[in-house]
Amino acid sequence: MVIAELNYYEELFSVRNKIVLVTGASRGIGFELATNFCKAEAHVIGIGRTEKIKSNNFDYISADITKRNDLINIGETISSKHDKLNIIVNSAGISSSPLINDNNYDFDKILKTNLTAVYECCVTMLDYIKDGGSIINITSIASYFGFPENPGYISSKGGLSALTRSLAFDLSRRKIRVNNIVPGYIQTSMTSDSFNDIDLRKQRESRMLINRWGQVGDLVGAAIFLASDASSYITGADIVVDGGWSIKGL
Repeated sequence: MVIAELNYYEELFSVRNKIVLVTGASRGIGFELATNFCKAEAHVIGIGRTEKIKSNNFDYISADITKRNDLINIGETISSKHDKLNIIVNSAGISSSPLINDNNYDFDKILKTNLTAVYECCVTMLDYIKDGGSIINITSIASYFGFPENPGYISSKGGLSALTRSLAFDLSRRKIRVNNIVPGYIQTSMTSDSFNDIDLRKQRESRMLINRWGQVGDLVGAAIFLASDASSYITGADIVVDGGWSIKGL
């Protein structure tokens, strides 16, 4: 009985032999997700702008997802080596905090990377993803709230959240599910300045019901769930992984 139940749960949450594309896979959240999909016995293609990465157990392609030709080449490479994709994880993202009226702040670059490139990736990969597949977008609690000195990041993540709902509607005819993982404060190179500032770190931790910063590994369970048959009736939804930060009242 115990063995039968274990096999049931293993199959329900299984991504074994699934073909998974992960953008932003050279570091941070994307690297962690790509690595753990491999541990779950999926076949993973990781994409990143870094030319080479030191340690990985997945196929890695150096490419710039803001360039349509790079996306087309990625699709053709996948088609030549694998069956069609089952899962796309859009994890690539950038951030920059300007001063007020900073003329050097590249608002367009942030939107192009965090929002437009995700749309282009999804559209380009439609020829290479199976009906019944799953697309997982990594947004942020910044898609819900206002934060200071980060207009490009907040706008891009808010737009990405809305894009997910739009794509969930449009791709439902192919039974492709599209969902968001919504991280809170996760310790990565992107958040290192505020994490290393003791006052800022404590300020952020004071709102967390689970009283610690998130680690990239905290997002793995949500990603496996959304990629697997366990979430087969979920689309256009948000899974918030923020230690309770966003729901704390007084």
